[in-house]
Amino acid sequence: MFSQIGPMEVVLVLVIALIILGPKKLPEAGRSIGKGMREFKDSISGVTKDDESERELTAVKDERDRDVA
Repeated sequence: MFSQIGPMEVVLVLVIALIILGPKKLPEAGRSIGKGMREFKDSISGVTKDDESERELTAVKDERDRDVA
């Protein structure tokens, strides 16, 4: 889907954003979008880390149970 977006399409989107938001609000909108993307990325990596921690904890519990039995 995104592989077909070329430089002209990006320029067109930026021009439309400039017309709609104006030159004063465009940098603020860019920062907001960047911040939102960063928070989304951090939350996704947090979920991945939680999954890894849960797997490690399960492995430790299984090993402990085998040692006790």
